[in-house]
Amino acid sequence: MHTLEDVDKEKLPQHVAIIMDGNGRWAKQRGKIRMFGHENGVESVNQTVESCAKLQIPFLTLYAFSTENWNRPKTEIDTLMRLLVNALKRELKTLNKHNIRLRAIGKIDTLPKKVYKELTEVMSKTENNSGMTLTLALSYGSREEIKTAVQEIATKVKNNIISPENIDETVINTHLYAHFLPDVDLLIRTSGECRISNFLLWQIAYAELYFIDVFWPDFRENHLVEAILSYQNRERRFGKTSEQLN
Repeated sequence: MHTLEDVDKEKLPQHVAIIMDGNGRWAKQRGKIRMFGHENGVESVNQTVESCAKLQIPFLTLYAFSTENWNRPKTEIDTLMRLLVNALKRELKTLNKHNIRLRAIGKIDTLPKKVYKELTEVMSKTENNSGMTLTLALSYGSREEIKTAVQEIATKVKNNIISPENIDETVINTHLYAHFLPDVDLLIRTSGECRISNFLLWQIAYAELYFIDVFWPDFRENHLVEAILSYQNRERRFGKTSEQLN
């Protein structure tokens, strides 16, 4: 089993994004309700955040709650929101201890008032931390993010703030929820599903994708290490040939 010591610190991904999938199926396998899986998934979040901080990975983004997740049963949504509030209250000290800055992307103003209040407080209390940036994607959908950016840019064009010929990737990026994040280097999805599910579609254009059969509540440091080692063994060409890189 590989450990953090096996990771090449000179070839770290700068931005790791994770689709934390499989909580419900993990619980079902054990004859439990879905909420049991979500509760046990919290420990996986804690371990993953601490492991990335130890490796000094600059950016970690976790898909915590999508815009589509609002369609789930109310009891499940309420549980997820309760877990989020409790985790924010409990982990503030840990975030500051590891010099981690918390940020969020998505339509966070649609979150319940208690969740929004706790989230903005923790973001405020960690905003001066200079280590890893931990970003939670909450009430997030990439198509919604891109649509909102297009609307904002269109309004500025209409008001002669931006001219159409000056719209480039930089302009688009600055209007996204995740404008402060670099492109994703490594995208991990747990539970054996091999799809993106409307997550960071703009930012993963050249990301290395890593799918693992392990359900999220069982995801541990060694699984993260395996994903990073896989990333480090790949050749990232960004449209060029191997000969050009060498």
